[in-house]
Amino acid sequence: MIEASQALPAAKDLRIFMEKTALLLNSDGSIYHLNLHPEELAEMVIFVGDPDRVSSVSQHFDRIDIKKQKREFITHTGELNGQRLSVISTGIGTDNIDIVLNECDALHNVDFKKHQVKDNIKSLRFLRLGTCGSITETVDVDELICSTAAIGFDDLMNFYQYQPSPTEVALLSAVKKHFHTLPAATNAYVAEADPTFIKQFEKFCHPGVTLTCSGFYGPQYRTLRAPLIKNNVLEIAASFTSSQGVICNVEMETAGIYALAKLLGHQACSVAVVLDNTVKQTVSKNMHAAVNSMIETLLGTLLV
Repeated sequence: MIEASQALPAAKDLRIFMEKTALLLNSDGSIYHLNLHPEELAEMVIFVGDPDRVSSVSQHFDRIDIKKQKREFITHTGELNGQRLSVISTGIGTDNIDIVLNECDALHNVDFKKHQVKDNIKSLRFLRLGTCGSITETVDVDELICSTAAIGFDDLMNFYQYQPSPTEVALLSAVKKHFHTLPAATNAYVAEADPTFIKQFEKFCHPGVTLTCSGFYGPQYRTLRAPLIKNNVLEIAASFTSSQGVICNVEMETAGIYALAKLLGHQACSVAVVLDNTVKQTVSKNMHAAVNSMIETLLGTLLV
């Protein structure tokens, strides 16, 4: 991750480095992992983690034009109330976000035949509909959290020339100070939601900072048999305060989505339904219904 004073390379400069091994295509000309052609992806993209959740979203479409699958990546593209939408299953973790978001960007902004960035760059919109755990008493199970910013303990953005904003720099400084006893804080990064995009969901969601972890068990201080370190990341996170707010929830994708989307010039917002609350030790009684309620609520809001 670069400092705020360092400049990012212009899009035209990136063309020099577009080698054949960077842009991998299938035999039919589709992009390697998503198995999509450029015309098959909408400019408004909904991310879900679970492949089974794709149909839970697309069943609300007025029509579905494209259905594609490769590995855990399922894509449905269609139309709802006159707006073209795509929904993609990313799988779990920012390693998969790195694949999916880069390939979504390439489908619109890279010339596959020339292996070059296009002259006219499109700005896409990414909305994550996910699940999370709450670490605050104020947000209980089955409620929605909209991530105003995300803290990445997953290391993804340390491989990119990511330029944080002044408010992101301030948040990162506070994070490194507060979490100094944890090794993961050394290479942490932070990224904020797109301020205009997030306004669409404020009425239905609790705003808060999100902690993005690199795994579900140890990195979120869960254990079945493997012993954990003494420093409880959730207890430390629960006592964090900053000018951007407190940490409300923990999950595994949002920081990567926010930072990579910003780096590539896209808008991103992440909303998650709370399935468990570690403070109250409560768990949703009907996770499937909670997820479906989130989908119906957010799809309606998205099209207002």
